[in-house]
This record gives sequence, C-alpha cells and structure tokens, in this order.
Amino acid sequence: MNITNLKKSYIDKTLTPRDLMVQIKERIEKHSTNPIWMHILSEDELEPYLKRLESCEPSSLPLYGIPFSIKDNIDLEGVPTTAGCLDYSYVPEKSAFVVEALIEAGAIPVGKTALDQFATGLVGTRSPIGACQNSIDPKYISGGSSSGSAVSVALEMAAFSLGTDTAGSGRVPAAFNNLVGLKPSKGVLSTSGLVPACRSLDCISIFANTTEDAQKVFDVAASFDESDPYSRKMPEIQKSIPSSFCFAIPKAEQLKFFGDTQAEELFYAAVKKFEEMGGTAVESDFSPMLEAANLLYYGPWVAERYVAVKDMIENKPESFIEVTRTIIESGKTKTAEDYFNAEYKLKAFRRQADMVMNDVDFALTPTTGTIYTIEEVNADPIQLNTNLGYYTNFMNLLDFSAYAVPAGFRDNGMPFGITMFAEAFEDRKLLQMGENYMQRESDV
Repeated sequence: MNITNLKKSYIDKTLTPRDLMVQIKERIEKHSTNPIWMHILSEDELEPYLKRLESCEPSSLPLYGIPFSIKDNIDLEGVPTTAGCLDYSYVPEKSAFVVEALIEAGAIPVGKTALDQFATGLVGTRSPIGACQNSIDPKYISGGSSSGSAVSVALEMAAFSLGTDTAGSGRVPAAFNNLVGLKPSKGVLSTSGLVPACRSLDCISIFANTTEDAQKVFDVAASFDESDPYSRKMPEIQKSIPSSFCFAIPKAEQLKFFGDTQAEELFYAAVKKFEEMGGTAVESDFSPMLEAANLLYYGPWVAERYVAVKDMIENKPESFIEVTRTIIESGKTKTAEDYFNAEYKLKAFRRQADMVMNDVDFALTPTTGTIYTIEEVNADPIQLNTNLGYYTNFMNLLDFSAYAVPAGFRDNGMPFGITMFAEAFEDRKLLQMGENYMQRESDV
C-alpha cells in the first residue's frame, strides 16, 4: 500500500476511500491481539472525512484518500489524546497543525496509535495497554516510543503515519519494522497540538514504506506555523548530494553492536554500497556526538519531561508506569546550574561536530546497534533502552536532520537499519540519498 498505487486506483475507479477503509478495518481486526491502537475511528467518526472526499476528484488533492495513523500524543479533533497515560486523557477541540494540513490535503485518519508513555522510551513496551509487538516477529520489540505508528504502517493499516522523535522515536521503530523514518529538522514540522516530551527538542516524524511516500507527506506537512514558537521555515534553496560524495562513519572503536555480529556485518555492507555509489567513507571521531547523547537523559534536559507533566506526576504518580515515572522524576532535581554547565558543554560539542560535518556531505551510522526481545527489555528496561539510543540521542541536541532506511535482514528474519544525518534543513538531500541507496539495494 503506497500513495502512488492508491491514487491510481482511485483515478481508475477500481477503489474508493470507503472501500479501502473497510479493508483496513479487517486488517486491524486480524491483528487485534497486538496492542497497536489507543483509539480506532468509528464509522461515524470516519464519515465526515469520507463524505468530503466523495465530493472531490481524486486528482484534486495530493493525499486524496490516503489513510494515516497518528501517534497518541498528537491531537486529532474530537478524539481523545492520552500520551499513553489513560488518566491524562483529554479531547482536543482542534487537530494539531500538521494533522490539519494532511487532512486538508485529503488524507484520512485511521486512529491514534500506542506509544511508550509520554514518549519516554525507545522500546514500545511502556504502554498502559501492553507491549506493542514487532510486525515481523511478535517476540521482539517494535521500537518506541512511536511503536504503534510504525507497526500500523508495516501491517498495512495505514499508508503512512506520524510519530514523534525527541531521542530516536522516529528512527528506531523504522529500523525494527523495515520502514523508512524521517526525523525532520527541528521546527520544520510544527509541534502545535503535540503533547511535549522535551519541548525544545521535540520533532514530529514520518513513517512510510518508501522514500517517495515520505517525501510527499513531508511536502504537505512542512509548513511554517506562526503559532508555534519553535517553528522554523525551510530555506528555499536546498543542497543536493553530488555523484561523488564523502560521508562520515564512526571510528571502529566507537561503533557498538552489543554483541550483534550480524548487525555489524550489515552496517559495513551498507558502507560498501555507498562506496559503490560513488561515495568515500571517512572514519571520523564521533566523540562530540556520543558525549552530547549522554546529556539527554543524564543531563538537565530530562527536566523538560518533568515540566511537561509536573502537575500529574506530583498529584497522581500512580498514573505512571514505574519505569516512566523513575525517568521523569529524575528531572525534578536538575538545577539552573546543571543546565548552564550542560549548555556550555553542548556548545563545545556542537563546534567539534561542525568540524566533522564540514568535510563530508552527510554522516552514516547504524540506526541501532542491535534489537531485543520483549522479554529481554522487561528484564532490564533502562539499560537496554539506553543501548538503543546510542546512535540516536544526540541528533536533536546538535540540531541535525536525519533519515533512517532499511539495510538488510539478520538470519533470524529481523531487519537492520541505517541512518543518514546532516545539518539542519538538509532533509530533502537525505531523502534523495536514501532513495538512491534503496534503489541500489533493490537492484542487487
């Protein structure tokens, strides 16, 4: 299920949006034991969207009849937003800015998807309705915090989905479910109508099966929002990647695969493919990125998570999943002194990272070094979650754009993914490079 095929079927009159939603409801029912959804739109709730489309020509709207799912920390008018905490639930009177733009372009919301509570986690197990299972093997984690958003696309319940990405939540689930995951530059997709995790770092992200679909959704969603103080305009002139290019990879001693030798082999195979495409791999010192990553949860930025839910965590702490509460409560003791000391360090890391990025067109890492079963994560939830953020936690702190794409499978059938990242506002350059890589993969 992709946008091009659906639009063609609509234009050819071999399918209608109403027919498609019947099929999607059947797929959702087939996987009803997997806790993917917090809320599925009823027939009555869907009717206004379908009725509007029936008065339009399929060619008149860029996303006509394209079904999408919404992480349940992003508002959809008239539908509860829970952020993965049932006691937090409220019904918004208007949709998030990005959701409104997608609906205006013809997209149909299927429902609200499960997430790690308050978008705190990279595992997909920290949900009040249970651990969202991987779309390929239910023993494995789906990745978080945007777990349901990714799985709903992988199981063809939606053509694309919205997630969020503060620490890797738009990339880790993509890697674990063989999808593409676009983490846009901060502010390019409005966060109006998003329940904040770390408001200064949050991004709304996009999951899809193909780069073409991710690009089409991005083109609609990337619009400046005057009401969002963190919104930023995408520059009109944007970079592209030349046929001969350089890309940075971490030094061998800085790569971590946590014992997953097949993931290591797949990463180096991906590096080789980029070299065959005309690239030159440059081993670079990634210590500024890795040091910056440690600031996200062990530095003062965790205080933003505390600020976002302060009233509830102080007055109804029992509403939180234990591991989520432990993480968020650690932000209560952070001081202004902690913040400024960390900010000074971050500025130094940013300067050092600039020196790495100045000589290359983009950087390449694994999306994660490994993957875990649900049972493994439940036994050691904080450390294994930390392992999954090794290559992801620094991105927003250092203001990078990033694009995660599939890069092969392990012998047990579980997918592996890589992430390209570059300076802010180079999103379309990364989409182009990711598409070139995926085309080469499909030609092999």
